[in-house]
Amino acid sequence: MGRPFAKYEGLGNDFVVLGAADEREVTGQLAQALCDRRRGIGADGVLLILPPRDTACVARMKVINADGSVPEMCGNGLRCVALHIARARRMQGGELVFDTDAGPRACTIDDTDGRGMVTVDMGLVRTDGKRDLEVAGERVLAWLADAGNPHAVVFGDASRGRAEAIGPTLERHASFPRGTNVEVARVDAAAHTIDLVVWERGVGITLACGTGACATVAVACARGLLPYGQRVTVTLPGGALEITIAEGGRCTMRGPARHVFAGQLPA
Repeated sequence: MGRPFAKYEGLGNDFVVLGAADEREVTGQLAQALCDRRRGIGADGVLLILPPRDTACVARMKVINADGSVPEMCGNGLRCVALHIARARRMQGGELVFDTDAGPRACTIDDTDGRGMVTVDMGLVRTDGKRDLEVAGERVLAWLADAGNPHAVVFGDASRGRAEAIGPTLERHASFPRGTNVEVARVDAAAHTIDLVVWERGVGITLACGTGACATVAVACARGLLPYGQRVTVTLPGGALEITIAEGGRCTMRGPARHVFAGQLPA
């Protein structure tokens, strides 16, 4: 018998979910093969469910991107892992705390009638000012934030074309030695909404990015474009997330996760 896996998605951000006793069981090379959309299962990343390092947590989540790199955190991925564990435990509601490389994260499950909604305490999202950078032959003003992983937010045109034009260069800009996720965003202050497209570090364009949505709302609040403490609807190509940033930077994210299919990897 091969290793069982499950395919999950959160607003089109899709993952292969695997249980493992040791993170060394799944290498970056294997993750790349699994994520290949023609020769593998196809996904934006692999989510490993591991024994927790913190006894207060039910499990540890490790993320491996489609290119084999390892980010610190993935908000959409955490909702998928939380729903996977909740259903394995036959939980329709309640709280589960997960160990992540960005610290412990509490997830509140709302799976009544199979709705698959998860609210995540994303912890503190820090804003780190701005940088005026030359990107792809133009000057770009990038607002920086850390949601457990790095983000550079550019306001104005929130289109896929804009993200593809500046994303690859900004992701690898010399100002970001670890690389960065790149968000292009348009804020509607009156409606408390943001349109958002994300170029994800190690992946490229994705249909959704949970930490990217959190980082963008945090920057918008810090700039005074949106108020602290009010729910903001962030619309991504794959759907909408609800983000709230409290004064001081604590963030909650609410959104769906969905089981797509399950199978077994070859032995």
